[in-house]
Amino acid sequence: MIDLPYTSIRIKNVRVENNVLTGIEIELPNAPNLVLLRGDKGFVMCGYLNIDVCEKLGLVAAMVTGVKTVDDLLDAEIKAATSKAEELGITPGKKVYEIIDLI
Repeated sequence: MIDLPYTSIRIKNVRVENNVLTGIEIELPNAPNLVLLRGDKGFVMCGYLNIDVCEKLGLVAAMVTGVKTVDDLLDAEIKAATSKAEELGITPGKKVYEIIDLI
């Protein structure tokens, strides 16, 4: 773990069935955590990050809201996804744990 003033960053391997992904939680001052789950093809992010920028960059990305930890993120419902993500079957309404094989 790397400690910065007022901030703590946690990086952990997340195992879901046969998949190993990288989970990142960043504590922010006076705010909920920034949370990200990275796979081999793309990532799922919390609402702090901009899905429109991900779309412009042609990324496989999905967004969830209301999460504080990587564990919360796994059970969260996808609120938005880029067109590249949707081509893979990552669509709004699905739970993150349902699309782990796709990211």
